[in-house]
Amino acid sequence: MIVVRNSFQLKFGVAKEAKTRMKEGVAFIEQMGVKDSRICMDITGSFYTMVLENAFDSLAAYETGMAKLGKDEAWQKWYRSFCELVVSGHREVYTVVE
Repeated sequence: MIVVRNSFQLKFGVAKEAKTRMKEGVAFIEQMGVKDSRICMDITGSFYTMVLENAFDSLAAYETGMAKLGKDEAWQKWYRSFCELVVSGHREVYTVVE
């Protein structure tokens, strides 16, 4: 199993709107069959940081799902609207040690 953490540095003052939009984005991800998405907001560290965390059975499952999602026009429209709220971001992929 792998965990994918997407961290977003939001523009100042858009956290509430970003939370709403990210919940919409999670709905797309759940259509791929991914469950247990977690949206986290900063308490310490860089201000206005949002993290989306998901678990996948394998790196191949993640890659397949993202390729499918990337072709979806509704996802593309949502993604553009979310990106308007973001300054920068990065992704971390971990292997779960059980």
